[in-house]
Amino acid sequence: MSTYCDVAPGHPLHGPYHDREYGVPARDDAVLLERLAMEIMQGGLSWELVLRRREGMRDAFGGFAPAVVAAYGPADVERLVADGRIIRNRRKVEAIVHDAGVVVELSAAHGGLAGWLDAMHPLDHAGWVRLFRRTFRFTGPEVTGEFLMSLGYLPGAHREDCPAFARIAALRPPWMAPSPG
Repeated sequence: MSTYCDVAPGHPLHGPYHDREYGVPARDDAVLLERLAMEIMQGGLSWELVLRRREGMRDAFGGFAPAVVAAYGPADVERLVADGRIIRNRRKVEAIVHDAGVVVELSAAHGGLAGWLDAMHPLDHAGWVRLFRRTFRFTGPEVTGEFLMSLGYLPGAHREDCPAFARIAALRPPWMAPSPG
């Protein structure tokens, strides 16, 4: 069975994401919202399609600035659903707008979405899924797991023999940190 570490290197879209972003901890709320939105958009579709639409999504969603996206109303949702540069699924678009509002709230309470994730860490995959289902929309097991792997809160983004694994391990992602207490 091949893994992302087998198929991504050298690919024009997958390669850069695999090598530079997947599994790499991030703290910026816009980056975190973009990663969550990408995982939401991927649900039922190919990751390559999401990567192809990424620049269009960044533009259409205001650079994923949480306060900007959270302020979107019905007219903005209609604009997004009609925008051929993105994945035009109303439920997914509405979930991203809602989730941007959640990011704004969590940022106010925790200094950023990463601060909230840190406060909840460590949880196992099932615990994260329960928490995300209570907190966000369109976040089932796959979306939650991939989002958290993409940020280093869950292991599994790379095989240990993958060159990206060593680079990321040097950053001490949350899943590698000792459990508190």
